[in-house]
Amino acid sequence: MAGTGRISGQYLDTLARTPGLRLTAVTDLDPERAARAVAGTGAAVAGTVAALVARDDVDAVLNLTVPAAHAEVALAAIAAGKHVYGEKPLAATREEAAAVLAAAAAAGVRVGCAPDTVLGTGTQTARRAVDDGLVGTPLAATAFMTTAGHERWHPDPEFYYRPGGGPLLDMGPYYLSALVHLLGPVTAVTGAASARRAERVIGSGPRAGQRFPVAVDTHVTGILHHAGGALSTLVMSFDVHAARLPRIEVYGTAGSLSVPDPNGFDGQVEWYPADRERWESLPVSAGYPGAGRGTGLADLAAAIAAGTPHRASAELAAHVLDVMLGLLDAARQGVTLPIDGGCPRPAPVELPEPDAASRSTTSR
Repeated sequence: MAGTGRISGQYLDTLARTPGLRLTAVTDLDPERAARAVAGTGAAVAGTVAALVARDDVDAVLNLTVPAAHAEVALAAIAAGKHVYGEKPLAATREEAAAVLAAAAAAGVRVGCAPDTVLGTGTQTARRAVDDGLVGTPLAATAFMTTAGHERWHPDPEFYYRPGGGPLLDMGPYYLSALVHLLGPVTAVTGAASARRAERVIGSGPRAGQRFPVAVDTHVTGILHHAGGALSTLVMSFDVHAARLPRIEVYGTAGSLSVPDPNGFDGQVEWYPADRERWESLPVSAGYPGAGRGTGLADLAAAIAAGTPHRASAELAAHVLDVMLGLLDAARQGVTLPIDGGCPRPAPVELPEPDAASRSTTSR
């Protein structure tokens, strides 16, 4: 594992309860933090990324570094013949993402990328409802993520406001990955964006009160054109103190669907059938129950063993990155831009049989 920052604890929890996955070594720019993170796990602390990927007991590298380092670490792991699963985004630029994909193909290794939250019962139950025709033909969707900014709670928030950060690249992957699962890949984007404050103030931790510069757009809105014809309206913002907006909703010819927060694995899916004109809660019908961050790595390991495609793939992550960067390009140019290439819609996650519900994600 490369990187033992704030998010690593959630991954460590999942790894500890997932048979078939074993943490063997970690590295971090702060060796003491790395040692604290893995105390009691039996994992070694490697001094550098190069030392980590050179180890014989490392088959796959979990890349939890800051976004600007994602591609560099992934390429180092691939060069050493290791599979990679990383935090989002896959890379900071299209060129870096293409380099990762090309290197992995040449080396014959797999690359996966967060978010894996879309493999949980929330998004997957909603996808099952769409695929089963509960909303009829999907016509449109909305996706909203609004907050006043991560500097309120994060003690070192600067990277959220540097290139590779911002509300779109930070939180957009959750929403866009969910929309691709629900409605398929995106073929064109229209956007608008702004950054109205040049500075932000750290609100917690030992550096509370310190100011730092903003180098990215902090409010982004856009229209996504899906291959199937549906249009999604997207709003991602670090400039909204309070709002009463749904996370994701899908609207079709036969009804509407309320989808839970894609930053989580579960949540209630609600359906509004046009012929009944009332919201109804849907039972869980798909997805990995009890999933946590790292489920995508377990899905990747199971796919390698089965010889099937993994779901939280680099191809999906590269498409999502292309959509996000295309949306920002469209906002700056004031035009609608095509999104070339696309990606296959990932396979759905079938709900395990009742007698297998308590098994780990690797056994599914």
